[in-house]
Amino acid sequence: MNHTSLPQFAVIVAGGSGVRMGGDVPKQFLPVAGLPVLMHTLRRFHDYSPALSIILVLPAKDVPYWEELCRQYAFTLPVTVVTGGNTRFQSVKNGLAAIAAGDGLVAIHDGVRPLVPRATIEASFRVAYEKGCAVAAVALKDSIRSVRPDGGSQALDRSAFRLVQTPQTFRLPVIRKGFDQPEQPGFTDDASVAESAGFPITLIEGAYANIKITTPDDLLWAATQLSQSDTDQTVN
Repeated sequence: MNHTSLPQFAVIVAGGSGVRMGGDVPKQFLPVAGLPVLMHTLRRFHDYSPALSIILVLPAKDVPYWEELCRQYAFTLPVTVVTGGNTRFQSVKNGLAAIAAGDGLVAIHDGVRPLVPRATIEASFRVAYEKGCAVAAVALKDSIRSVRPDGGSQALDRSAFRLVQTPQTFRLPVIRKGFDQPEQPGFTDDASVAESAGFPITLIEGAYANIKITTPDDLLWAATQLSQSDTDQTVN
């Protein structure tokens, strides 16, 4: 048996706003390389496995707009849309509640990370099957310093730190136990939720290209990368 012997799911959380983009349209709906950002993200997971069950979590107010975008772009990938909550914790919990299976593997991913490599998705499912969880992360490239309350700072060993990304993939019983807890301020991601429930966290190698689109510069860079990716797929 291997990771493909269990049902696989992806919960894609897309509840961001357009504030740091300087506009009114939420960043997951902004067009880039011919499609809204979110559609590129969903395609990455569908291309990994057409059998993957994808659950898209959206704010209730954004569902009609998403449905209109799907009509506009003739976007027909099979996706189950679930209404999110007031926080990311609540939104992920709602997404997990839409999964009826008792066991399986679920990748939780930010809707505004459209450049996640297929290899990262595959590794996350494989390692989560073996270890119970798999969290994508990358090493720091720059030097870092810890800033004290008095304004002073101290150099730290960057090799002891990682930048955490998504997907964060889990066996279903593991992450469900995590989300059975009351929400806490320290729950900054799904790994922190699982860790609080007593589960060890296994890191896997992420990808520097797997950025979270937040600013206009991110969008420009993603457009270049996605256009190149589409060209490569056409050539191949």
